[in-house]
Amino acid sequence: MRPAATDGPAWEIADRLHSAAIHLLRRARRTDPLTGVPTAQLSALSVLMSGPRTLGELAAAEQVRAPTMSRLVGEMERAGVARKATDPIDARIVRVHVTAKGVRALERGRAMRIEAIERLVAARSPADRAALERAVSLLEDVLHARAAAWSGRKRTTKASAAR
Repeated sequence: MRPAATDGPAWEIADRLHSAAIHLLRRARRTDPLTGVPTAQLSALSVLMSGPRTLGELAAAEQVRAPTMSRLVGEMERAGVARKATDPIDARIVRVHVTAKGVRALERGRAMRIEAIERLVAARSPADRAALERAVSLLEDVLHARAAAWSGRKRTTKASAAR
């Protein structure tokens, strides 16, 4: 149910965009099990990519309660994708860090998600791909954030392919 004040074209666009974003993410996430890391752990690891976090910070970022995050971090430690370390300045603080194994799992997951989306985009006409490029640029502008390009996949250029 939506408030009456939200009738109009902007609401309709926002509603369709919300639905499309959810469907796109669900489609891309179908590959997540292939990483060997459960989805909840992948999500927590993605938060840790910007730096170590306390259990409380990680729980807040993942919108779960601290006991749930504590259990999840324990599972991540046993899997070798994260580790806890005492803060060097304040020994009362424990921070969770992503490990090299965790980074590799995230990189595999991101590559597979991007490849899944790439297949959807590649199946479209050149005009549709150009329209998608404009739409992504517009979304980045609306969000005031330029999406960071993923550098994990080496692109093959004509020059490097000829070597």
